[in-house]
Amino acid sequence: MEKVLTIAGSDCSGGAGIQADIKTITVHKLYAMSVITALTAQNTTGVYGVQDVTPDFVAQQLDCIFRDIKPNAIKIGMVSNPDIIAVISEKLQEYQGVNIVLDPVMVATSGGKLLKDHAVEVLAEKLIPLAEVITPNIPEAEALCGFQIDSLDDMRKAAEKLSSIAGKGILIKGGHLFSSADDLLLYESKEYWFREEKINNPNTHGTGCTLSSAIACNLAKGHSVPDSVLLAKKYITGALRDHFDVGKGRGPLNHCYAIR
Repeated sequence: MEKVLTIAGSDCSGGAGIQADIKTITVHKLYAMSVITALTAQNTTGVYGVQDVTPDFVAQQLDCIFRDIKPNAIKIGMVSNPDIIAVISEKLQEYQGVNIVLDPVMVATSGGKLLKDHAVEVLAEKLIPLAEVITPNIPEAEALCGFQIDSLDDMRKAAEKLSSIAGKGILIKGGHLFSSADDLLLYESKEYWFREEKINNPNTHGTGCTLSSAIACNLAKGHSVPDSVLLAKKYITGALRDHFDVGKGRGPLNHCYAIR
């Protein structure tokens, strides 16, 4: 069985973060492992508190995993401060982590801020170059690129700028910009457009976490980057179409829709 490691924050309400990642990995029939970077007090209505794990303890978790069960793919989600980012970068290089998918989580679906401003530059410098794929949405891509994205051409320009930093796969998710759910993957200087109708479902809590985890799962199974994105898009589209409804705010999608 292939093993997938998620490095992310905990969502006590179960819809995003570590909890969403483990659900996603499990329904892909792979072995899930986790390194927790932060505890959050949140639910479908907002983020009410964030408590960072110490960088030393993040390092200790990574040591324990890599010295015993080496992952076939790694998903990185919420990394809220520069010191945690630095230690993750050091450990992934030390242990030669492969198939790294970076979801540059900055703001929760409910609007709560999850990444400190001064951490963005460190993220771009230390983690983006290690990733096989990064998966920013429009606001995250704007923060990383430094310019506003209002069109398909802007998405292309943003992907090209991020590619010059990372040199690998850049998946820009267009759901914040358009009435459709068209995403752009720039990989090895080639454009891949993944065009989907936008599903009329307000319950989208954790979709970014889930998509990046699904991409990591497919990379672990040996699929190419474009095929991994395609399969992950199909999975998340099905989970949204299930119209799961829990919570008083913007609820999570149904990670288990396919195995009921």
